[in-house]
Amino acid sequence: MANHKSALKRAGQNQVRRLRNRTVRTRVKNVVKEVRVAAAQNSADETGVAFKTAQSAIAKAAKKGVLHRRTASRKIARLAKLTYSVQ
Repeated sequence: MANHKSALKRAGQNQVRRLRNRTVRTRVKNVVKEVRVAAAQNSADETGVAFKTAQSAIAKAAKKGVLHRRTASRKIARLAKLTYSVQ
């Protein structure tokens, strides 16, 4: 455990960031799952709407630094490929 005042503060900041990042990562996982479920049901309209939502959530996660920009780009590209195969 941290002993110095600054180390204690840093540990607290890391905890807050960890919790915030976890919520963002969970959101990304859920929206990706929604796209995949909609694509499995061959529903072009639902898939398109879910894809737009997922694209936005992934881009925001990358902007916040939760995901690396290339990881975000790869996820979006794979979902786009899946989405356009349904339509």
